[in-house]
Parts: sequence; structure tokens; C-alpha cells
Amino acid sequence: MTSPSGASSSAGDARRLAAASLAAGDPTGWFEDLYAESRAGRAEVPWDVPAPSAHLRALDLPAGDGRRALVVGCGPGRDAEYVAALGYRVTAFDISATAIGLARERHPGTTVDYVVADLLDPPPPWGQAFDLVLESNNVQALPASIRATAIAAVGTFVAPGGTLIVLAAATTRIDSDGDGPPWPLTRAEVDAFATGDLRPVSVTRVDAVGTTLPTRWSALFRR
Repeated sequence: MTSPSGASSSAGDARRLAAASLAAGDPTGWFEDLYAESRAGRAEVPWDVPAPSAHLRALDLPAGDGRRALVVGCGPGRDAEYVAALGYRVTAFDISATAIGLARERHPGTTVDYVVADLLDPPPPWGQAFDLVLESNNVQALPASIRATAIAAVGTFVAPGGTLIVLAAATTRIDSDGDGPPWPLTRAEVDAFATGDLRPVSVTRVDAVGTTLPTRWSALFRR
């Protein structure tokens, strides 16, 4: 979730706004606050980097061949555009309207359907509607009070025979900016994505040397 340049200051912006939002009893409002402040030049979004996730690219996903994909918490759209380039019909959503506006601006003519939506209250038609679901580094930014609900919600999008990808922090380097977000997922939390008849295919810890998230989870589930 951090960029090589300005990582410390951008993480501090996220933590400052998250702390204020949590103190006000709103565990997700800080995402919109962060994107809005970034657009106004008052903050940096730590995960707003140009390249798609290296850990996503390392999975060597098959061609989409027109199958449906959902990208959870897409932000400015870097991973959504990568999945679309593989041939998937991608829907990508974020709770932040500013983030969705930014994604549409950055990718004119895109085939991705960018939507403002809430993981904790998703559109009913999305239930078991997607052949590929990507959850990359979103749940790790949620506090314990809603994390279990968010984890359970992610699996509901996966169609029969479909695949869920979960990428998340396994550890984090604590620095002067504080201790989160992100809040690393435990192995038990990763395993909890296997809801209903969704079953784990692989759950591994991968190194991300030299970053503020030195090890990450890379997990695949299939219904």
C-alpha cells in the first residue's frame, strides 16, 4: 500500500485521517477524506502508484476470455485495468466517490465499469456473480470492529467455479507514523475468507523486502 517515494508522509496522512474517522465512529469514512484531501493537494494516498500490484502480476492469471471479474476497493484503478487487459469483463468499486472519479479520469475509454459501492452493503445482484474476485489490501485497512463482516462479504461475490484472490499484509514495519492502518491479517483471518463452499487452494506468505509491509499473504480460494 506504500509507494517508494514519500511513503512515510503518505502513510502518516492515511493514519491521521483514519484515526479521526475512527474517533468519530465512522470506520470507513476516512477513505473518501484521504482521496478528497489528496485531490486538494493536502495529502498523499500511499497506495496510489502507477504499476499494478507486483503480487497480483506474480500470480500469472489465465486469460479472462470474457468472464466476469470484480475488483474490491479499486481506488484509482491500476489493478482493475490490469485484470481487464487479461480479457475479463471487470466491475471495480470503491466506497470513495472521489477515488472512482479519479479512476474514470485516468482511464478514458476503459472497458472497466467503475462503481461507487460499499463492501459492507453491496448491491444484491453481485451475489455469486463473478468468476474472479480480487481483494487486494482493503480488509487490512479496516479496524477489528468491522473486519470479520468485511471478510465474510468478500466471498459472497464468487460464482460457482470461480476464484477469489486475497492479497494482504502479513507483517508491517512499525515506524514513527504509528501502528496502522494497515493492520496485518492473521492466518486465521485469511482462512476466514473460505466461507460456505468456498475452499482454499493455496495460502502463502511472500516477501516484500524493503517495504513497510515486509511479508504479505497471497491466497487463492475457489468455489
